[in-house]
Amino acid sequence: MAEERHIITLRELQRLVRQTLEERFALPVWVSAEISEIKINRSGHCYLELVEKGGDNGVPTAQARAVIWRSHYPRIAGYFEAETGQRLEAGIQILARVLVTYHEIYGFSLQITDMDPSYTLGDMERQRQRTIAQLQRDGVWDMNRETPLPAVVQRVAVVSSANAAGYQDFCKELDKSPYRFALTLFDAFMQGAAAEESIVEALCAVAARQEEFDAVVLIRGGGSRSDLNCFNAYRLCSHIAQFPLPVATGIGHDKDTSVADMVAHTALKTPTAVAGWLVERMAGADGRLDVAALQLHDATTALLHASEVRLERLRGELRQTSGTLLARQTVRLEHLAATLPEAARGFLARQLLRLDNAAELVAGRSPERILRLGFAVVRSGGRAVVSAGGVGPGDALRIEVADGTIEATVKNTKIWQKKS
Repeated sequence: MAEERHIITLRELQRLVRQTLEERFALPVWVSAEISEIKINRSGHCYLELVEKGGDNGVPTAQARAVIWRSHYPRIAGYFEAETGQRLEAGIQILARVLVTYHEIYGFSLQITDMDPSYTLGDMERQRQRTIAQLQRDGVWDMNRETPLPAVVQRVAVVSSANAAGYQDFCKELDKSPYRFALTLFDAFMQGAAAEESIVEALCAVAARQEEFDAVVLIRGGGSRSDLNCFNAYRLCSHIAQFPLPVATGIGHDKDTSVADMVAHTALKTPTAVAGWLVERMAGADGRLDVAALQLHDATTALLHASEVRLERLRGELRQTSGTLLARQTVRLEHLAATLPEAARGFLARQLLRLDNAAELVAGRSPERILRLGFAVVRSGGRAVVSAGGVGPGDALRIEVADGTIEATVKNTKIWQKKS
């Protein structure tokens, strides 16, 4: 048996859908969503694409078109910006009061009649707190603040927009100072959707040349509160926290402190304040050099004076010592002069006595004296005879005595035997 089919037209189906939605959502409802696209046409109507993202990958799990009619847009947008400090733009979370509509041609859409800015503020703060918590879990929260800052910060890498008024103010403030700074600009977008990626790229470029710089300044002029969003983003703040050089921020908000300010080495409110901080540090270093120079001068003067006093004391001691020594030597010389003649006479007498003794000793040992004592010198053939064995019978002898010589001939010789 064939199934009985109930056939309706497409238009009738859509009419039923619209009727169901109108009955189910007769009154406005509050819907939370993220703006993925926003466009204002010439007529003044604002058209939006709303999405809801799920999981960590950010893939949309729901999507819908929405519109704010020009009769409501100025009021809603003005109030939202006044309360949040930011414009309606892609990427922010909103809580909107909507009417659910369905059109047979244009399909499902939402008519926004009001917004609650406090929800967006709360979402921004939640994002800010999530960034803070993640940086603390990563263990990098205090890294840049603990990076040593050179005593003299003169070579500065500037991350800013070349055309920004804040950058111009920064340069003018430095130019007014008596000190010279070596500035290198790393141009980057400082607001808008591309700001975070652009600033990160600029920081990476600085890191590649880090040995050329003493510090990094991240500056921008004033803007809406929404422009602070990128300075609360985890990726950018993580780069600042782990940056190898000290980072000083001046992002132009007096009331709000961004996460980038919290993790930076030094946080100041404006580019002009950053310039003043740099000048103040140079003035401090200059002052310390002046103090050191004065201390060195005083220490040198004191040391020179002490040396002069010591030299004068030594000079006086030398004069006194040399005078005493000279007096002693004079007395000694006078004593020696007085005793020298007597000492010379005594020395000469002793030497004469020694000569007399030596003369007596020499005289006592002379051959003449020995001969006078009865001894004789016997010679044979011109040589002295010292042994009976040295001559034989018939040898002629010459005998010298004290008063002359005797000629003799050997008759016989006899050698005495020594007693053992």
